[in-house]
Amino acid sequence: MFVKNTRDMYNEPMLKEGALKGKTVMVTGGGTGLGRSMTQYFLKLGANAIITGRRADVLAETAQELETETGGKVLAMACDVRDYAGVEAVIAKGIETFGQIDILVNNAAGNFISPTERLSHRAFDTIVDIVLRGTYNCTLALGKIWIANKQKGSMLNIVTTYAWTGSGYVVPSACAKAGVLALTRSLGAEWGKYGIRVNAIAPGPFPTKGAWDRLFPKQFADKIDPAGRVPLKRTGEHQELANLAAYLVSDYSSYMTGEVVTLDGGEWLNGAGEFNWLDEATTTEMWDEIEQMIRASSKKKE
Repeated sequence: MFVKNTRDMYNEPMLKEGALKGKTVMVTGGGTGLGRSMTQYFLKLGANAIITGRRADVLAETAQELETETGGKVLAMACDVRDYAGVEAVIAKGIETFGQIDILVNNAAGNFISPTERLSHRAFDTIVDIVLRGTYNCTLALGKIWIANKQKGSMLNIVTTYAWTGSGYVVPSACAKAGVLALTRSLGAEWGKYGIRVNAIAPGPFPTKGAWDRLFPKQFADKIDPAGRVPLKRTGEHQELANLAAYLVSDYSSYMTGEVVTLDGGEWLNGAGEFNWLDEATTTEMWDEIEQMIRASSKKKE
């Protein structure tokens, strides 16, 4: 039997050169992690990019790196997506710089693991506001402009598989992501008549420095291997997510809207509720230690 040697082909660019030429993409949370990886690929495909986040220094450094790596143009603007006026300012500057914005990727997120009874209402609010409020702020602000100008556009939301299964220990995130998923499907139906497509990706484990440390702290290292819970027995590569994202925002997927595509190696099918395993893996003392670590990490970002 002939077996094709694919090696690491899944880690190679998928779309043809120039697939996003002349397009301008706005990526929230674009300064680090998966947001940076997606933006890098969009630029390689010929797009202009607007990246937002709360840390101006990180955004400026990323913009410079991406322009050097790709030869593309990047506008970096600090913005808290929870602030509607701030979002409007970013969009206005992006249109002033590039003429128009064609694509929106709602990637900004916040999450950490915790027993729900340990959360303050403020901690709950923070996650829901970043994930859900931030997404609908950007979606509404740009969508209004597209509709008023009779401009077609494409939106991509980053959700998670527990948006439909739920999951213990990440309840604020589960609530917020479920809202984003509902937004995706609802606007996919409502805004199709305007030529606006709205789709989503539900990624599984894709290692990133900040989020990975908060969701899989060192205290669990000996108890759980994230890749071990995935039927394909590996975590995702950033290029795999970037390939799918580029396809979904491009004209190649022009007949797709209101859809969520799961990219998790079969993880959620293997055990619904991504963090439910924490029931067996933790003690009260471990949660005390993890809570202190998360608080210390949050203070560094302020």
